[in-house]
Amino acid sequence: QVQLVESGGGLVQAGGSLRLSCTASGLTFSAYAMGWFRQVPGKEREFVAAISWGWSGGRTNYADSVKGRFTISRDNTENTVYLQMNSLKVEDTAVYYCAADLRGQGGSRKDSYEYWGQGTQVTVSS
Repeated sequence: QVQLVESGGGLVQAGGSLRLSCTASGLTFSAYAMGWFRQVPGKEREFVAAISWGWSGGRTNYADSVKGRFTISRDNTENTVYLQMNSLKVEDTAVYYCAADLRGQGGSRKDSYEYWGQGTQVTVSS
């Protein structure tokens, strides 16, 4: 069974940093683009960042709202994708989900991603 497990969420003050991790099992990790999405109550799940499939450095893609503050990276030897979040804002508060897209280029469409984790809560306080 494919499983994506997020970790690293928590409570942080505005301006602070968190690093999220997502470890995958049950799939050939390098063959999947990996994405991060987030969701708050009453709103649709929205794209945050993604990185293309493969063993190369990876093409990255970011939502405008996080560009310059968040960095996505992957370690294919550990089957893990990371989201480094700096300069956090209250509006970054959400449940953050990891997702996998077979042979994906790191797109922003959530319907392109076949597998999803259960999410990790990030709360940014003022």
